[in-house]
Amino acid sequence: MEEWNYEKRFPVIGSYDVLVAGAGPAGICAAVAAARMGARVALIERYGVLGGNLTAGYVGPILGMVGKGTMRDEIMGLLGVPENDMIGEIGIAHDMERAKRVLAEFVAHENIHVFLQTPIGDGILKGTSLKGLLVMTKEGLGILEGKVTVDATGDGDVAYFAGAPVEKGREDGLMQPVTLEFTLEGVDESRAVTCIGDVDDVELNGERFLDYCARCAEQGLLPENLAAVRLHRTARPGQRQVNTTQCNGVDATRVQDLYLAERELRSQMEILVKFFRENLPGYEKCWCMASGDTLGVRETRRVIGEYVITAKELAAGKRFEDVVVHKAEFIVDIHNPAGAGQAEDKIQYVVPYDLPYRCFVPLKVENLLTAGRCISGTHRAHASYRVMSICMAMGEAAGMAAALCAKDGCSPRSLDVKKLQDALTKKGVDLFSE
Repeated sequence: MEEWNYEKRFPVIGSYDVLVAGAGPAGICAAVAAARMGARVALIERYGVLGGNLTAGYVGPILGMVGKGTMRDEIMGLLGVPENDMIGEIGIAHDMERAKRVLAEFVAHENIHVFLQTPIGDGILKGTSLKGLLVMTKEGLGILEGKVTVDATGDGDVAYFAGAPVEKGREDGLMQPVTLEFTLEGVDESRAVTCIGDVDDVELNGERFLDYCARCAEQGLLPENLAAVRLHRTARPGQRQVNTTQCNGVDATRVQDLYLAERELRSQMEILVKFFRENLPGYEKCWCMASGDTLGVRETRRVIGEYVITAKELAAGKRFEDVVVHKAEFIVDIHNPAGAGQAEDKIQYVVPYDLPYRCFVPLKVENLLTAGRCISGTHRAHASYRVMSICMAMGEAAGMAAALCAKDGCSPRSLDVKKLQDALTKKGVDLFSE
């Protein structure tokens, strides 16, 4: 095959203190946190809406817990999530349309330039130092320069492009399945069941609801890989948020997998609505009112950093001297990479744990931080910290770290973590309570 010799100079279209790649839960917090510290920030998002899984991904409820005082509390308030749902136990999904508006206002800061519909094509390196990003805008290809970059893409795209070491999945390479969440309308609240997930023992006609769904799958009323039916309440009565569709064997960093997964998941949505109407009391007149605009991806790249946190450390509630996220908590939630339901028979609970700064600093690349599900941890540890509440707190810490590095002229690897901890605690973030 003939190789093209393509040479073209790309213009520099902006220079910033901090570049934030990805405007999901981690990215929006990173951008706002950096801007509030006086940094000039570019927030770069591949879709036409901010929020990532909070909006385009249609993921709800917002799961997980972190210590007091983080930006997560601020965002929950903006989204109108009830105060008694702040710990995620009740499981009320937020209003996705409201989120699109309030999150756009949340990042409307004079120090933040937002680039929507702007995919990232590559990292611009000088030796091992990341100097900027090659982006594709509606005005063509261009370079955004940045003193420090925060990779909040979820997939670790920037770190991967820059040459940082990454891992994917468990030992056999398989990753957690992808999902498309959707919202049902027309549900009769007086009779309809609600099931928040695998830890829920809610019953239907005297039988555990999840056991009933598994039995339906065995009988052929549901596809086998849709046996775990999760139905969450939303901010509006008469609705349910459905987290059930599942496509295994998908690598969401491989272009050829994405379309096949989209087709499969949307066909499953139709199967599920039919099943609900015919088999679940209170769902006889339900219909799909909306769904995610993109795959709900649980797991892709994990960027190997200065420290790799493990699930054993999470289960023990380990504390770290370089803590930047405190009292993170969510179960080790591994959706089965090779079938339905959970990958492990027994759900592993955790003791509220710390995430150390070193997990945010990739190996082999300077001027780069990670935030969100792509930070440095094992497959099993990732299954706990990947949820949105914890990602928000990660983003805030990474954004503040990036702003400090830009101001001090140092790489994240050489940042005095005590400065970052002082900045977080001064803002009111709890890092050290028992």
